[in-house]
Amino acid sequence: MIKKFIDKLFGKSDGTQPGATRAKKSPFGQRQDVGVKEHGIDVKLVDDRAMDVVRTLKDAGYEAYIVGGAVRDLLVGLRPKDFDVATDATPEQVKSLFRRAFIIGRRFRIVHVIYGRGREHEVIEVSTFRAHLDSSLAEQVGGNERTSKSELAGMKHAVDASGRVLRDNVWGPIEQDAARRDFTINAMYYDPETQVVVDYHNGIKDAKKKIIRMIGNPALRYREDPVRIIRAVRFAAKLSALGFKFEDKTVAPLREMKGLLADVPQSRLFDEMLKLLQTGHALASIAQLKFLGLGTGIYPLLDVVVENADEPFLKLALQDTDRRVGEGKPVAPSFLLSCVLWSDVREGWEQRQKRGEHLMPALQDAIDDAFNAKIGDVSGRGKLGTDMREIWTMQPRFEKRVGSAPYSLLEQPRFRAGFDFLRLRAQTGEIDMELAEWWEKFSTAYDDERHAMIEEARQAQMQKPQAPRVRVKRPDAETQAPRSAADGDAPATFAEGDAAPAKKRRRRRKPANRGNAGGAGDAGGEGAGGDSPSPSADAASNS
Repeated sequence: MIKKFIDKLFGKSDGTQPGATRAKKSPFGQRQDVGVKEHGIDVKLVDDRAMDVVRTLKDAGYEAYIVGGAVRDLLVGLRPKDFDVATDATPEQVKSLFRRAFIIGRRFRIVHVIYGRGREHEVIEVSTFRAHLDSSLAEQVGGNERTSKSELAGMKHAVDASGRVLRDNVWGPIEQDAARRDFTINAMYYDPETQVVVDYHNGIKDAKKKIIRMIGNPALRYREDPVRIIRAVRFAAKLSALGFKFEDKTVAPLREMKGLLADVPQSRLFDEMLKLLQTGHALASIAQLKFLGLGTGIYPLLDVVVENADEPFLKLALQDTDRRVGEGKPVAPSFLLSCVLWSDVREGWEQRQKRGEHLMPALQDAIDDAFNAKIGDVSGRGKLGTDMREIWTMQPRFEKRVGSAPYSLLEQPRFRAGFDFLRLRAQTGEIDMELAEWWEKFSTAYDDERHAMIEEARQAQMQKPQAPRVRVKRPDAETQAPRSAADGDAPATFAEGDAAPAKKRRRRRKPANRGNAGGAGDAGGEGAGGDSPSPSADAASNS
């Protein structure tokens, strides 16, 4: 008792450890400047364009650091895919320093600094240090980003009724910016010039212990931004191969907080789904979703991926995507989503053909049904949907290997994506592998080789037994009366087995002034013998 009284008298805590201080722990952590000997980052792994952004900002008198996942990857020896920069310069100040820079976003205003052009361009994302604000003190709106757009226009810090942050554009010092970030391993700042890592929340220690830990109260942080639930899954999937695991307090609220994602805009969930599937760890992400009990309810299309992930075709597509990302090759969301929905499209296509519908109309209708049922608000009616449709509608065209059809298909802008899709179908036994091998050879052959391949395919097609052509009777064929005799008094009759006499063609009379009345159809209206109009005349008149 006396010891406790003395501890209180001198500002000590009444905890179990003697001499423990009673000082309240700061939510901003304690700054640690860690040198290269301790963190071991190889500066050669830093992108030259990110170095240029940091140098430009520092030369202008601002603080600037590489931040976030890039620092985390550098710490564990990975080469980052993307580099983000944080600075105390405002978005307008950042934009003024670079020739090609654009301010984007409403919820979080950031700057994209562009290097290069076309497909080879690189984007360095630059954000301004943000203040750590108490969400309970923020302005509150009743709706969301769309329904309350006019109300949010003049706000810098706003939340909705559930506590989700809708605006967060209040600038602050670096220590507050660090506290605002989600996980400790993502809240470190690296200066590539001095090679110092600034760490406020023991991110380096957590990286060495291989722990994924949320800064602050996990439940409150998930409520502020429910997309952190998906980000947590993505980080766990990416780092699981290195042995990283969740801290218990960080993982505990994930499942019960999943319902908060219902208020997140569909477009943002769609983007997060693509990050799960296109950052090189698609299969690991699906495994994490199942393990954490998040396999359903995040996003309808993601539910389809998780449900069908073990099917040979989709599993092979996911493996192929992971391989391409690992090799530094580009991946297109349209291709992967085409693979995700192919089972639905194929099933609808086959059902329609069994009902007697024609090949291409049946495919188009099956595609429409798949879009309406599985994609929803992100409806694929734009470029993404157009690319997916082209990949699918190419598939029956690959069956045509004679005439000019192979050349015209080869000239299609999306040919390579369509062929890669065909190859996956062949690898899973859906179609004959010979077809994929033929197109692989044809696409790389010289003109004379292509001509020979088409001729060989034509000969092979001629040798196949042709299905008999079925002539469809007109509905009135059975009810039509036979032609009457010449005198018109009695119907003509034929003995059994006798052939009916050939039908006489009636010769058309040439109308008066025809040469001055018509166009192309008139010019070819009479054949050489004058007995019947030419086929071209009929086509012209029907067009």
